[in-house]
Amino acid sequence: MQYYSLHHKSPKTSFKKAVIEGLAKDRGIYFPDEITALSSEFIENISDYTNHEIAFKVIKQFVGNEIPEDILKDIIKNTLTFDFPIVEINNNIASLELFHGPTMAFKDVGAKFMAQCLEYFNTNNDEEVTVLVATSGDTGGAVANGFLDAKGVNVVILYPSGKVSDIQEKQLTTLGKNITALEVDGVFDDCQEMVKTAFLDDEIARKLTSANSINIARWLPQMFYFFFAYKELHQKKKDIVFSVPSGNFGNICAGIMAQKLGLPVKHFVASTNVNDTVPNFLESGVYEPKPSKATISNAMDVGNPSNFIRIRELFNNDLQTLKNSFSSYSFSDDETREKMQDIYDISGYVSDPHGAVGYLGLEKYGLKENEIGVFLETAHPVKFLDVVEGTLPVKVEIPQQIKKVIDKEKVALKISSYEDLKNYLNA
Repeated sequence: MQYYSLHHKSPKTSFKKAVIEGLAKDRGIYFPDEITALSSEFIENISDYTNHEIAFKVIKQFVGNEIPEDILKDIIKNTLTFDFPIVEINNNIASLELFHGPTMAFKDVGAKFMAQCLEYFNTNNDEEVTVLVATSGDTGGAVANGFLDAKGVNVVILYPSGKVSDIQEKQLTTLGKNITALEVDGVFDDCQEMVKTAFLDDEIARKLTSANSINIARWLPQMFYFFFAYKELHQKKKDIVFSVPSGNFGNICAGIMAQKLGLPVKHFVASTNVNDTVPNFLESGVYEPKPSKATISNAMDVGNPSNFIRIRELFNNDLQTLKNSFSSYSFSDDETREKMQDIYDISGYVSDPHGAVGYLGLEKYGLKENEIGVFLETAHPVKFLDVVEGTLPVKVEIPQQIKKVIDKEKVALKISSYEDLKNYLNA
């Protein structure tokens, strides 16, 4: 499998090189040269396969022969160590819970998969590589956990000061060892821009790779969730509509990739908070990124989502074709809190702010009688404790995964500019 830059100014490259580089030299993100649909027989008989078998069939063409099949199967086995349950909210809406992993966020799968791929590629390499990653919340903790103690890999995480939850901050600032947290005076977009700038800096770029969803090994494994959900729901004989809380748009882009592989999905809804660059684009046809705004659903506080260019590529940059399969709606914090309360009143289900935004997206879309809507619960409610307990009459139990870090001391270096980042990386 070859990958090309979406800026079309760099040569095509292999899976291995795309994973190690993270970003092409022309600053474009990588995209697979071919997408081959899976057999209809596999899709029709998906219930006969284990999740590990499904994941292998889904990812194999994108890895090619660059990782031996037995090792790739071990990577999948070590990545998928937890469940992805479907929880029914009412007769036509369900939650797909993606927070049962080690850091209680959907990004655990991509982070662990990528970490193992990179470790495999570094097996006979004595040079260390630095994984540079920006986070608006959950990415940092998932990457820190996934890469902890990885041979030959140092991890540097940039996060916006005061704009992630306390628990999210603890997850990315308390592990030590090969993990370093840099607290940035700014918003997520500033962190993301610093990371992209570093990859273009010849003085340091050769030793860097990215673990944001711009990296193909972080992005592509997210397809697994959608196949697992279909496995659980296809016997209902209803059309499936996925609503994905969207920030950098990697997760929903992976869902559309699953659709391109033959997964029967009726429609995708990208549900956002007030950071509404994509909903505005669908209305106007003009893509105008803008500075991100802080919200209670902070993992979606992204004003210039990196992966939306991949979504446009999947639809041949044709706006009307995109709109036939894809919608995007924006919701305020007040609407989010109200919906958290509504969901609780209807079913007793405790959603986090991101899940509530996903639910709102399904309502705005307007499900028909023959459709079932699935919103993605991308993080455990405990990660947004103040918001959840301040909105709902509940006391959230602290899971064991969180207890392990909640009392640890935060260790982070403060920076305010790209020069500060470069000086740290050079040192």
